[in-house]
Amino acid sequence: MTRPSNAGGTPARDGTPAPDVDVVCLGESMVTFLPTRPGRLADVPSFDRAIGGAESNVACTLARTGHTTRWISAVGADGFGDHLLTAVAGCGVDVSHVRRDPLRPTGVYFRTAGDRAGDTHEVAYYRAGSAASAMTAADLDPAALRSGRILHLSGITAALSASCLGLMRELTARRPGRPLLSFDVNYRPGLWREAAGARELLDLARGADLVFVGDDEARDAWGLHGARAISDALPEPALLVVKQGRRGATVFRRTTATGERAGAAPTTFVPSLNVDLVAATGAGDAFAAGFLSATLRGLPDRTRIRHGHLWAAAALTHPGDLATPPGRAHADRLADLDDAAWERLHLGPGWTEAGAGGHRADEEVRTP
Repeated sequence: MTRPSNAGGTPARDGTPAPDVDVVCLGESMVTFLPTRPGRLADVPSFDRAIGGAESNVACTLARTGHTTRWISAVGADGFGDHLLTAVAGCGVDVSHVRRDPLRPTGVYFRTAGDRAGDTHEVAYYRAGSAASAMTAADLDPAALRSGRILHLSGITAALSASCLGLMRELTARRPGRPLLSFDVNYRPGLWREAAGARELLDLARGADLVFVGDDEARDAWGLHGARAISDALPEPALLVVKQGRRGATVFRRTTATGERAGAAPTTFVPSLNVDLVAATGAGDAFAAGFLSATLRGLPDRTRIRHGHLWAAAALTHPGDLATPPGRAHADRLADLDDAAWERLHLGPGWTEAGAGGHRADEEVRTP
């Protein structure tokens, strides 16, 4: 299903277009080939086709839970581009502002089965010179970029090419009337040709209103150790979410309910959930989607983090890049658990479907 485009909406009193969708996501997506059995890429005889892309993952996950989303990107005028548009639109995302490039291909990649953290994990990208890598600010509709309550970006886009880095600099510049700007650092050292890329990501993050960053990538990219050090290096965003792996996540809030800058940034920490890990691919995107969903609903920071953990748990217990998130009522029940019940919660494969069938919110949710 493709939602009708009305980029820009009805102008507000100050002339700024009113949002017509909840979230706009911009970035490259690729056709993903997942092996039909474990083993080296050289030994796997066949692959199943799927889609993958940090920003479209967020858009699809949000759309599956009832939010209106728009994905902006470029794909080739080829069969893989057709497949991406059909798959993303099938999740309920508006793809009417995805440009078709007749001269450049749609990116694809292959990966081995299992967790990315494994020593034998392989990923083979075929994205150099892709349609999305040629994106520039001049190619994109400014009204479409401002058509959401939130504009969600990722550091992956900045690493694709010089033109994409220029686009990201343009979008993260602080200007009146822009939507709330969400930025997931998503540091991928293999994509950056120069060491200066890490510094570029720090500068881009400083231009955002809401930043997601893992403590491991902050350490690798910027040499920062610990959530407090990351917070000190990023004083500009109103909300900073530091993901601390299996330990949990911390939110640093620098803007009060009245919009005034807080003195010392208040913090909220929520421990991660216990899950039966299937694959870590897509978990960071799912966490961002869950947090953004709760943000759109105006929920407290503690609840926002819990929704992030719950949606990440859906991805962690699923083999592909794009897992089905928990239904809103189910996630709300679990997010409202007391601390002791939250720490006892244990989620396994299929828990989102099992929970929708009537599990009590305070019981262990495991599926063989």
